[in-house]
Amino acid sequence: MHRIDRRTVLAGLGLLALRHPARAGTPERLGVDTDDGRVVLTRYAADRTGARPSVLLLHGTNGFDLKPSAYERYAHALAAKGIDAYWVRYLSEADVSSFKTTRERREAYETRRFDDWAKKVSSVVTTILARPDCSGRIGLLGFSLGGYVAANTAARDERITALAVMYGGLPDAVVPEVKHLPPLIELHGEADRNVPPAKGEELVKLGKAIGVDAEFVGYPGKTHGFDFSDNDPMTADALGRVVGFFEARLLTATPTPASDSPRTPPAAQP
Repeated sequence: MHRIDRRTVLAGLGLLALRHPARAGTPERLGVDTDDGRVVLTRYAADRTGARPSVLLLHGTNGFDLKPSAYERYAHALAAKGIDAYWVRYLSEADVSSFKTTRERREAYETRRFDDWAKKVSSVVTTILARPDCSGRIGLLGFSLGGYVAANTAARDERITALAVMYGGLPDAVVPEVKHLPPLIELHGEADRNVPPAKGEELVKLGKAIGVDAEFVGYPGKTHGFDFSDNDPMTADALGRVVGFFEARLLTATPTPASDSPRTPPAAQP
């Protein structure tokens, strides 16, 4: 486990002002039809030609509208490195309505929906893999609830090349069934009261147990969603670690795609 120390904090203060890469082009809105309804995407294209990898960003319970600038930081930073970034709106209107209840009922609802959300994300993966500008390497970056969805998807879909989870974990019902995960990194505030850091540690331990590279980065004193701050040096640290992880796994490492994982989409690409 990696813990953030004071020297890292001081370095982050200097980096925070530098984590504003040049923005390539205007975000493009796309749509993918799935068995569970239409999924709206926003694509932040890398400023380069030819085939390139993609990272799908999966939002938390409140969607991308909670703080668009925080999600944009990740999308722009990935695009600046030559990786297409996609915002994936995997929640339906019925999902959003069902969240307006007690925490116990919401968590029960999420448990019932995790597999459906994973299937929706996999449908998006199929569509992106069929694009002529896709290199065949796909990463998932999930935040909070989106971290659970990303981890569940990656455990079931061997086409996922790399997984980054921000203060999330695996659904409890899925943990005993997991036999596959891609290389992964988990970032978690150690003072998180929404999702216990133990859930992130559990995911990393499971990854190591099945033989993949997995790292847990703990941030002392930081709470849930710490990286959404505009002036905390740990925002830059988290951004740099996540982007560096995907650079190493999607742009440098040799992919090992599953032989039975087709790239051909079941429906027309956006």
